Amino acid sequence: MTARVLSAADPAAIGEAAAVLRAGGLVAFGTETVYGLGANALDPTAVAKVFAAKGRPRFDPLIVHLPDRNGTPSLADVTAEVSPAAAALAERFWPGPLTLVLPKANGIPDLVTAGLPSVAVRVPASVAARALIQAAGVPIAAPSANRFGGISPTTAAHVADGLGDAVDLILDAGPCPVGIESTVVAFEPNAGGGLWPVVLRSGAATAEALEELIGEAIEVRTGNADPGAAQVSPGSLSRHYAPRTPLALVDHPGEIDQPRECGLLTFLPPRDAGRFASCETLSATGSLTEAAAGFYAALRRLDERCLPRLAAVRFPNEGLGTALNDRLKRAATADAGATASAER
Repeated sequence: MTARVLSAADPAAIGEAAAVLRAGGLVAFGTETVYGLGANALDPTAVAKVFAAKGRPRFDPLIVHLPDRNGTPSLADVTAEVSPAAAALAERFWPGPLTLVLPKANGIPDLVTAGLPSVAVRVPASVAARALIQAAGVPIAAPSANRFGGISPTTAAHVADGLGDAVDLILDAGPCPVGIESTVVAFEPNAGGGLWPVVLRSGAATAEALEELIGEAIEVRTGNADPGAAQVSPGSLSRHYAPRTPLALVDHPGEIDQPRECGLLTFLPPRDAGRFASCETLSATGSLTEAAAGFYAALRRLDERCLPRLAAVRFPNEGLGTALNDRLKRAATADAGATASAER
């Protein structure tokens, strides 16, 4: 069985989904980044259902979603303090694909934050997502709506295929236009006695865009987190966003031996696409925005081919390419060559 699917364009469906959330149920909903699996962030029992449905370890915190900084619920309901640096980023990038890690308010359950004194929070750009949170009247804790560690969902069908009836309701908002998760930024003391942003997960709000606003370089610290320890940022474990099929990373399709056994994910059209068992090209024009929007769906299609192995060509390491390379690194089972066959 699968959960009921309703259109996010229907105000009655938004109202019904909001009622499910207020009653302690789970609602999957589309945002501009990926589909989220939402629960009332103030209800520990509801939040526990999110972890159970995903098979997610409790050391991995959830992102709390708001309809606005000053609406109902507001940033003041979930955070204890907002520094000037955080306020500047929120003013520029919200609504949008930026998550800020801030001191949490007393009302946020420890389960949401992995027991840490900080909470990850964002205001999504999706009008339907904000309407849902506004109608529910409570902040919504929501990781990606898929089994833990797997490929993130960017359509309602992906959610239904992955979670089945583990979710009470799916709000179909169509394909996610951005297609990769939000950038996560935390704040640390600097030499001047203030707080300075640090990128903990690369995403659709690029480091270049953040630096343009602030006027100085920002540290990008997206290395692998200590497994088993409480994570400040979601999506920081070494193995994440992964297909079931073994995936290797290459710099060029010509590096791949025995291509007839291999599915290929590539940014630009390769000259020798016909050599591969299957090929997914993300942009014919070299648009990283287009590539990001189709990234997870293409990786999912390759995974569903049940091939012996997959390979992905690394992206240009700039802008959105930095975030896409981070996702590939965490999805991969090998770092180069893709030469050895492996069982699915």
